[in-house]
Amino acid sequence: MRYLAIGHICQDLVPGGWTFGGTVTYASRVARALGCAVSVLTSAAPDLDLSLALGDCEVLRIPSDHTTTFENTYTSAGRHQRLHAVAARLTPDRFDAALTADIAHLAPVAQEVDVAWLDRFSSALIGVTPQGWLRQWDAEGVVRPIEWMQANEVISRADAVVLSIEDIGYDEDLAQAWARHARLLVVTRGAAGCTVMTRGAARAVPTRQVEVVDATGAGDVFAASFFVRLRQTGDPIDAARFANYLATSSVTRPGLQGVPTPMEIEQCLLSMP
Repeated sequence: MRYLAIGHICQDLVPGGWTFGGTVTYASRVARALGCAVSVLTSAAPDLDLSLALGDCEVLRIPSDHTTTFENTYTSAGRHQRLHAVAARLTPDRFDAALTADIAHLAPVAQEVDVAWLDRFSSALIGVTPQGWLRQWDAEGVVRPIEWMQANEVISRADAVVLSIEDIGYDEDLAQAWARHARLLVVTRGAAGCTVMTRGAARAVPTRQVEVVDATGAGDVFAASFFVRLRQTGDPIDAARFANYLATSSVTRPGLQGVPTPMEIEQCLLSMP
């Protein structure tokens, strides 16, 4: 199965340095662990060695003077983000070669993915994680929520959309409104699992309770696992159970160490109904 992830690989500033971040970083490694042939279409400064983040995944790279760089501060009121730099936008006209995929994952983190990508894949399952279309930043880089003006267009055309209830400020009415336009919308809810929403119907899918070490990337692990399983089975509830299991496994380890192991994937498959 060919998995194409489109979005910026990031440098996340942490005490004493930085670490790799960005949805495509986590999603590509998960898809690779699940046996997919993975390509990542991204942009970053030339001095960033992407093989350290992506291993043997194929990298399709747009040149950029900068790498998208976030700084996250955690307080009792939640996470505060500052965006220090943004890499070049990812638009279809930058690629002359034909791009093929069984799964095309549009994964913006900083408004970098052009919605015109929706027109480039006629036979792929198009999965969307819209987090990066839901944020804006000011001249100082302070990140704040923004109304997603193209929401209905994207949601109605994608095969599956995965987002966190936190991404939309816990606005259940907005989730319901978007679900009316979606073929398939999945709202993740952390320790409460997720809600699978199709036109006119919603079903809660609970998850296991585990001790959380680091929740970074858990939503990306969920999304990639969900898209792969959905493409394999065509069953969104089955895919949600599969993704829940691997996402809860991921939070028991820090950062990219949370990518599922072969044993976890086997245990997950054995636990499926």
